[in-house]
Amino acid sequence: MPKITDQPPSDIALELAALSDVLDQQIPPKKLERNLLIATWNIRAFGDLTREWEAPSDVSPKRDLHSLRCIAEIISRFDVIALQEVKGNLRALRDALKLLGGHWSLVLTDVTKGSAGNDERMAYLFDTRRVQMSGLACELVVPEEWTSEIGENALQKDFARTPYAVSFRSEKKTFILVTLHILYGSDAQDRIKELKAIARWMSDWATDINAYDQNLIALGDFNIEKRGGILDQTFFSEGLTTPEAMQATTRSIFNQTKYYDHIAWFNGTNKAPKLSMEFLQGGNFDFVPHVLKNRGLTLNELSWRISDHYPLWVEFSVE
Repeated sequence: MPKITDQPPSDIALELAALSDVLDQQIPPKKLERNLLIATWNIRAFGDLTREWEAPSDVSPKRDLHSLRCIAEIISRFDVIALQEVKGNLRALRDALKLLGGHWSLVLTDVTKGSAGNDERMAYLFDTRRVQMSGLACELVVPEEWTSEIGENALQKDFARTPYAVSFRSEKKTFILVTLHILYGSDAQDRIKELKAIARWMSDWATDINAYDQNLIALGDFNIEKRGGILDQTFFSEGLTTPEAMQATTRSIFNQTKYYDHIAWFNGTNKAPKLSMEFLQGGNFDFVPHVLKNRGLTLNELSWRISDHYPLWVEFSVE
């Protein structure tokens, strides 16, 4: 049985080399003491793995070593990446970490129980040469007082998948990432309640002078379907913002009008302190034309091997 660290077949090796070249062109390089690259990626059902270079179409799981090598090549371009839909089975995640090398580390939650949790974890992978954890790791829990409030958008129960906050340090900059995967559900009203609660939670935290740190960045799958709609307005109602340059960035490989994934922070309004790191640029990475090219896969088949979401990234200055 082949291993993820084995030399891949020649055709796969050529594709990986071409993928690396494209990433060189589209993702900024890591610059010592100058920049920080943060990303978020909902990797569809990121759990089990078939340890074959090309898994037959009738085998489960569909994700194989070829697919995971592509995923790891993309992840390697960032300093820290938040992952959603990491499943209870960690086989693919552990193999990816092994391939990335000993200077990469991870921190993750346990599995969210219950049907709404969908056997999911929240995770961060980070390059320890560039980023280190700085002491804080916590799951955001709704205060009891909030669940007793009466109102159209009041959250009556805790988050379906608990947001996960971890503090990191890069050079002299300390920041807290809060990753989330908002419940999609059958009723958009449930999403409104969760989005309102997370925005309020972060605003309260950012304005608390006793908080661990005030450089807060929310990132993940917010399940916001359209720009300017009620879900979009709800999340940004507490002062969180996303750069104008990224607002039209495509998030889904299936639909260019869906804006599920976001990276957002406070811009100094609503009494929340402005992020102290300077935003330089950001975007997505469209992997579709560059991965598993010769396997005759449909877009849906590709989504189970790589993902149905593009990775979304931002570059900050840490000078």
